[in-house]
Amino acid sequence: MTTPRTIALDGPAGVGKSTVGRLLADRHGYLFLDTGVLYRAVSLEAIRRGVAATDGAGLTTVARNLDILMLRAEPDSDRMYIVRLAGEDVTDGLRSPQVEAIVSQVSAHPDVRAALLERQREIARSSRSVLVGRDIGTTVLPNADFKVYLDASVEERARRRHRERLAKDPLFPYERVVEELKHRDKLDSGRAASPLRIPEDALVIDTNGKDVEAVLSEIEAEMGLQR
Repeated sequence: MTTPRTIALDGPAGVGKSTVGRLLADRHGYLFLDTGVLYRAVSLEAIRRGVAATDGAGLTTVARNLDILMLRAEPDSDRMYIVRLAGEDVTDGLRSPQVEAIVSQVSAHPDVRAALLERQREIARSSRSVLVGRDIGTTVLPNADFKVYLDASVEERARRRHRERLAKDPLFPYERVVEELKHRDKLDSGRAASPLRIPEDALVIDTNGKDVEAVLSEIEAEMGLQR
């Protein structure tokens, strides 16, 4: 097949989309965008401004005026990217428990999604791109050249996410991660605006028991890419 210009990578929370997408982009010269970062940034800015997660109008204003800059992290960094809001490095804050608690609710507002939609499409048009999220292949880039949907059980995803949490809080309970993921799955799949669903023409990969290299190999083989 012809090398795709746009790659849409979707899946539920904690399935490893960002890791797979970033490596795929780096290996084959694509621009990488984790669109979830935009919603996390809106959530963080809303918290700072005292805008409630239920305030659709207020959140939409935050989204429309978001002063965000996404930069590639240094190769030897443990970060995938650097995010600045109004010049301030907020990368770590985007993964805070406070943001985790509201980001799915924030992203469920149709006007918030609409405010960020064109920004995502502009990025995709600017270069060969890998876009990662929950509605890339269905809404953001329905005509993407290649679509992938990664999936895994809640338990598998919770184990992966729990390892990340333990690095910051050695006492963080695994059971709490499971409940958080179940809650996010329910919100993401049940929202009225661009719910999480599998694109009809996507390559679906069950990542249970597979490491990142195995998943990447499946994608590369299907795309006809060589390292």
